Formats: sequence, structure tokens, C-alpha cells
Amino acid sequence: MTATTTPVTELDAVFGGVDSHADTIHVAVVTDRGGHVADAEFPTTAAGYPAAVAFLSAHGTVTAVGVEGTSAYGLGFTRAARRAGLTVVEVNRPDKAERRPEPDRAHPHHRPG
Repeated sequence: MTATTTPVTELDAVFGGVDSHADTIHVAVVTDRGGHVADAEFPTTAAGYPAAVAFLSAHGTVTAVGVEGTSAYGLGFTRAARRAGLTVVEVNRPDKAERRPEPDRAHPHHRPG
């Protein structure tokens, strides 16, 4: 597990965000105002899912968790989070074209000729 953390009081409301992949899930914790609290990576295993839920819960009262791919790579985490009583919200992944900005046409490498 790799983690970074910023101190938060135990009673603060926090939100979780989960980016799921085949072998790992990346879990981020933010305040209700969007401030970074902590983030860590966990394996997509029977032990990794409850560890990720515990990581979230250790940083405050979890209001909700946004999960990318609740029915795909994020399914194991979603099940563990719901078993723990957390509210899980599906986050739709944007199209690749929307995630990548259009090249800067004014940049010298993009000029014709």
C-alpha cells in the first residue's frame, strides 16, 4: 500500500473516490470542500477491499464514495463498501476524447510546414 495523508479531525465529513483497475484500486479521501486528506493504493483482493474501506473510515465520517466501474473492476470494492454501510455512487468514466485536451495548435510542434 502506498499512501499520502493530511491531518483531519476524526469528526470531519469526508468523501471517497475510487479508481478501479484490474490489479489495484486507488482510493482518495477528500473533505466536503474538496481538500485532499489522503490517498492510497490497494490490491483487488479479498484482503484489499476491506483494507480500502478501513482506510476510508479511518479519516472521518464517510458521507459517500464515488466508484468508477461499480459493475466491472470496482465490483469487489463496491460490495465491501456497501457491506460496511457506505453509500456508493457510480462514477461514469468520460470518453477518451473528453479526457485528453485538444493539442495547442499555436504550439511550434503543431504548426504546418
